[in-house]
Amino acid sequence: MNSITFATVMWLLSRIVIVIAMLVIAPLLPAPPGGIQPTVSWDVFSAWDSDHYQMIATSGYEYANDGQGHNVAFFPLFPLLVRAVMSGGLPFNVAGTVVNNLAFWGALILLCGWVQESHGQNVARWTTAVLAWCPFSLFGTVIYTEGLFLLWSTAALRAFDRKHYGWSALWGALASATRLPGIALSPAFLLVAWREKRSAFAYLPSLATAGGMGLYSLYCGIRFGDMLAFLRVQQAWQPEQAFYGQGWLKMLVQISAGTANWNRGWIQDPWHPLLFITICALGYLVWRSQSDLTRRGTLQPPRKRSRLQRLCVEQGYGFYSLFILLWLLAGDPLINMIMVWGGGYLLVRERTKLRPVAVTYGFCSLAVILSPGRTISAERHAYGIVSISIALGLLLARYPRWGWATLLFFTLVLVSFAVRFAQHLWVA
Repeated sequence: MNSITFATVMWLLSRIVIVIAMLVIAPLLPAPPGGIQPTVSWDVFSAWDSDHYQMIATSGYEYANDGQGHNVAFFPLFPLLVRAVMSGGLPFNVAGTVVNNLAFWGALILLCGWVQESHGQNVARWTTAVLAWCPFSLFGTVIYTEGLFLLWSTAALRAFDRKHYGWSALWGALASATRLPGIALSPAFLLVAWREKRSAFAYLPSLATAGGMGLYSLYCGIRFGDMLAFLRVQQAWQPEQAFYGQGWLKMLVQISAGTANWNRGWIQDPWHPLLFITICALGYLVWRSQSDLTRRGTLQPPRKRSRLQRLCVEQGYGFYSLFILLWLLAGDPLINMIMVWGGGYLLVRERTKLRPVAVTYGFCSLAVILSPGRTISAERHAYGIVSISIALGLLLARYPRWGWATLLFFTLVLVSFAVRFAQHLWVA
């Protein structure tokens, strides 16, 4: 099975799971508080940011410097492509879904081929599976920009790695015209070109990538008289915080003490922190025991060593079970924290094995995400950093047992997210 076929299979199977969750499971469930009763229609793929993209595609941009949220915060390339497809007679919900899904499919194919060139087939397949089955891959199917952004950013990174600077400049400009985090490609290309002492042409993609956002800024200046309109309205989309990083502190408290206790400002429900401490203590004991077994195993003859290795595997399953319990206890804050900070840890851990442009882009992207100190949608933006998926693919290729367990967990959460999105409940 070549890289194109494998990427297509991963894309198709994961999208089938999402469609079943949204069009079969969700309509059978009662409407949740604050949500809606989904119908078997294209409407399930449109919610939250999708409404803004629809307004842009059908009516254009609007903006006023009044401290309120306006659709000028959303970059233009995705709605422009959707508008082009709509000109063929398709309604917005169909056109938006088709554009994002096809782009996500293309991103998986490009990623699988690129990683196979640089790291081999095994790593390429794990990386592609990670990107396809990650719970936030839901946003590569609904009417959001994840699929398109992953396509352009992966194409730009791959072209730069191959020293195809013209193509890298084009794809980078399209990425920054799709979403604000695309600007992270610019310093990444600049740093790699300087560090590796590449030719003067290697600096072209860094300048061109900024051009995508620059053209949109110029449009805002001509249309609204404010070249930074898309930045000014960001404040309206983010909750106020008393200090930098308040959102991350809130997540830590929600994980360890519980959301209800955070909302009340004191420990009214002692069971959550007690269960959290118990799970962490058990996890530490399992880790210590496994470390001791591993150390003893290196000193034992082969027969006893294999028995100790089986015990290590069994304890690994115990650790996995404890993680599932922690997820059931803490919920979304745990997933969100892992996506961003766990992604950063993976980049640090695998930095010597990743391609220089991939690891540099990963750190630059995380810097863009963390710079406001806010947490809203940070986990979804971290998913859009393709370098994190490559780093996880490298890790799981070395530990395939954990890889299968990870994909199983991904699938479970993916179904949950798909149902919630169809019910118009917040996901990321």
